[in-house]
Amino acid sequence: MVNLLTDRAFWANYWENKKNIAIKLPQNYLFHQQLAEIIEQNKVNTAIELGGFPGYYAVFLKKYFGLDITLLDYFIHPPVVNELLKKNGLTEKDIHIIETDLFNYQPEQQYDLVLSCGLIEHFNDTADIINRHIAFVKPGGTLFITLPNFKAVNGWFQKTFDKENYDKHNIDSMNPELLKSICEKAGLKEVKAGYFGRFSIWLENENQKSMPTRLFKKAVWLTGKVFTKIIPFESKSLSPYIILVAKKQ
Repeated sequence: MVNLLTDRAFWANYWENKKNIAIKLPQNYLFHQQLAEIIEQNKVNTAIELGGFPGYYAVFLKKYFGLDITLLDYFIHPPVVNELLKKNGLTEKDIHIIETDLFNYQPEQQYDLVLSCGLIEHFNDTADIINRHIAFVKPGGTLFITLPNFKAVNGWFQKTFDKENYDKHNIDSMNPELLKSICEKAGLKEVKAGYFGRFSIWLENENQKSMPTRLFKKAVWLTGKVFTKIIPFESKSLSPYIILVAKKQ
């Protein structure tokens, strides 16, 4: 079975259809609290974002934490990255860029923090892609991975209204216990994996969906937000994300 669920053409088309890519990243950007704690507790100086084009987290970590940051992806369009940097008061000299296929690349250095957000679920072999992340982590460094939880309501929404996008994801990878076991088998310590966020749903290119679909999505989103505000909790059924954090000895 081919490991990759997407190809370069898919990502080129994905980003070409995205509007307003260059945004000003706020200090409370998604996962900001978790990243801040890791950086402070572990005295992080160097970091790499894998599969992160256009580099939202690379830019975020440089802008707010001043890290020596690298962005690695096998699809990089420099004008988009440079526009994002400029929007956030940075220049192209502020981040290192590696455009390469992760499966044909041997890390030239290791980092205090290795992260990816929304990458591993696009591969069939979850253990393999996680171990490729681990190769970039220096001893004493931290692995930080996030992925969507399509086993929740959001997954039903994706499967029902955007089956093509849903099929680009390995649903079996969205299992905290599986992710934890892979890291423990690889020798990582202090492994934590769990659900994050009370509730959210989204659709790619929502403005291209029919009006009934958009209205239904809005109604479900509002209902879920109200419900989880009254009864706040994170769960497999409602939480939109999964977070994995582990240390390398």
